[in-house]
Amino acid sequence: MPNSFHVSAEVAAALAEGRPIVALESTIISHGLPRPRNYEAALEFEQILRDAGVTPATVAVLDGVPQIGLDAEGVRRIAEDDLVKASVRDLPIIAAAGSSAATTVAATSHLASLAGVRVFATGGLGGVHRGASDSFDESADLSTLAVTPITVVSAGVKSVLDIAATLERLETLSVPVIGYGTTIFPSFWLRASAFTLDWSVDSAAQVAAIMKAQDALGHGQGIVVANPIPLDQQWDPAEHDRVLNEALALARGAGVTGKAVTPFLLLKIVELSDGRSLEVNLDLARNNVRVAAQIAIEWSALHA
Repeated sequence: MPNSFHVSAEVAAALAEGRPIVALESTIISHGLPRPRNYEAALEFEQILRDAGVTPATVAVLDGVPQIGLDAEGVRRIAEDDLVKASVRDLPIIAAAGSSAATTVAATSHLASLAGVRVFATGGLGGVHRGASDSFDESADLSTLAVTPITVVSAGVKSVLDIAATLERLETLSVPVIGYGTTIFPSFWLRASAFTLDWSVDSAAQVAAIMKAQDALGHGQGIVVANPIPLDQQWDPAEHDRVLNEALALARGAGVTGKAVTPFLLLKIVELSDGRSLEVNLDLARNNVRVAAQIAIEWSALHA
């Protein structure tokens, strides 16, 4: 690790001892959830991991220094301070300016991988935006995973995106997409989309075995584990469709573009659904953290 990066003592000890670790992003806390629920969620996600015997490695940039693993004050800051949203390209600028930022899936994957963390839990993966054939608007999450050896557990991609185009890009970039207990690609708040998957697994041990085989074959890509929300926790599909269409119309009317689109839509969807989407969002994130914990445990066991 370069001296300009800081790995917390807790994460450094787990790395040295080969114990399981799961990375967590900070953008879901700073931009994806309203206050004060975001702070409660940040603490809860870390506690889920600790209860499973896994070390949490929440990632952010604080005062110009990328952090892999946060102390209590760091967790408070990502929830309560007004932080910018940083992808990989923003990291050197923020570091040079001595600024603070919440990290996206792309930036979290990059920094966690530099530290040697191999498993990462998030809510939903970024992807190709609707209308990208005109705007060329595509999340750096995809291109980063093409060159970053980390396994990302997500509930698919957010349904505000172009799911078909996202899956095509992941295929082009040679990023494996594996259904966890499903052959249907999930769409964040909903268990399913209209798209089937070529590969699926039924256990965390199988994911760890794929990670090991990928390393042995010399691949440098990440792996996307598509983990659907449990059926009894998913959003009602009819309500989901109605609220999503209303939110998309509001974004178009407000002229929101680029990386501001997803946070705008997520917050509007929370408002339009009277908080129902927020509860589903939290449920699927918890579910992803639990599955990531199991994968990290199996990955650690392979190297014991």
